[in-house]
Amino acid sequence: MAFTRATGKHRRPSRMHRTTARAAGVAALTTTGVLSTLAAAPALAAETPAPEDTGLTPVITIGDTVAAKIDAQATAQQHAAEQKLAEQAARVKAAALAKKEREAKERAAREAERERLNAFVPPISGSYVSTGYKTGGSLWSSGSHTGIDFHAMTGTTVHAVGVGTVVETGWGGAYGNQIVIRMADGMYTQYGHLSSIGVTVGQQVTAGQQIAVSGATGNVTGPHLHFEARTSPDYGSDVDPVAYLRHHGVNV
Repeated sequence: MAFTRATGKHRRPSRMHRTTARAAGVAALTTTGVLSTLAAAPALAAETPAPEDTGLTPVITIGDTVAAKIDAQATAQQHAAEQKLAEQAARVKAAALAKKEREAKERAAREAERERLNAFVPPISGSYVSTGYKTGGSLWSSGSHTGIDFHAMTGTTVHAVGVGTVVETGWGGAYGNQIVIRMADGMYTQYGHLSSIGVTVGQQVTAGQQIAVSGATGNVTGPHLHFEARTSPDYGSDVDPVAYLRHHGVNV
């Protein structure tokens, strides 16, 4: 009886093809954990190549190493990010603190300037009022004293009582040599009977600054400083100079 060889799709797989398919199946079993159960079967064990022959072990080993490196890199990046955030927060905090300190200094400077502008001193240090405001008598053309007199010998330093601008200097008739200053609060102060003048019109002065020395020029009976507080630079706009100085903290 004659036999014909199988051809086409019914042809028997070659030995190499079968071996390759079997190895692939073993690899699949290995990944699913089934191989350990079936390995006891002699036939299967005889046909199963060693794990190192399948190429799985090197792949797994390399994967673990790469994963460890990735973890280490991720950890390092996380630490770097945390450090960057901490540094940024420190900068923000330092900037806020610097701003707060700067604002405090600016407030202190404004307060100091305000106090400087509001500070007043007596026109003659260590003196006293020898003739009061509105004292009557024939010595004054208006019939009464339009200011106050501070006891002072000729050559005594005369101070600006506060911050202001000089608006008038020179001879003032009965006042002799005089200075008129427009104060920062809008009022005017006048200093009369001076022996010499040390400021000029338009000059800015501060409280306690020397502006002249006292004397006995003009209509006087002796050396002293005549001081007036006015609502304008002109004669006749006088107010009580004692009340004005006391309002600004000067004890007279």
